[in-house]
Amino acid sequence: MNLALRKPMTLAEFLAWEERQPLRYEFDGIGPVAMTGGTLGHSAIQRNLAFSLTARLRGKPCQFYGSDLKFQVSDGRIRYPDGTILCSPVDRAATVVHNPVVVFEVLSPSTTRTDRLVKAREYQATPSVQRYVMLEQDSVGATVYARAGDGWTHEILVGDSTLALPEVGVELPLAELYEGIAFDDDAVEPPSEA
Repeated sequence: MNLALRKPMTLAEFLAWEERQPLRYEFDGIGPVAMTGGTLGHSAIQRNLAFSLTARLRGKPCQFYGSDLKFQVSDGRIRYPDGTILCSPVDRAATVVHNPVVVFEVLSPSTTRTDRLVKAREYQATPSVQRYVMLEQDSVGATVYARAGDGWTHEILVGDSTLALPEVGVELPLAELYEGIAFDDDAVEPPSEA
């Protein structure tokens, strides 16, 4: 059996290579990992997140950015979170940021393991990240990790919970991030005939 082994890329090689690609790739420390397309639900959650946070952060030093911005985590890997909040000035031509305060991922079946385990460790190892919010896609819910010394505390949010982001002075109803999304259990029953 002939197994092809990937020759590891350096971060510099990856960044130069990715600039020439028509699609986006994350860097796992060894080589490129293609970013897959999302669902309508995933996109709606990202849209609601951008609207909600942009409005609440207006006039404050922190700003919300969407999924087109690369984030270099502490071990040199590159991620494209579904959203980040940055509180320090960044050159407007930057394509890579190093110090988000809050990071958001919308969970998908194909990325849940990576988001919950791999990225959680990477974000915890990156000192600027104070809060990591994983938003469920199939129901109103979130897992929120917050920095507590060298570790994380975590909280599970559902339904009518409030998502608190004290690092940036923002609170918002979790349900607001799911506005306009119908879930299977929300189906309306037809009226019964009397």
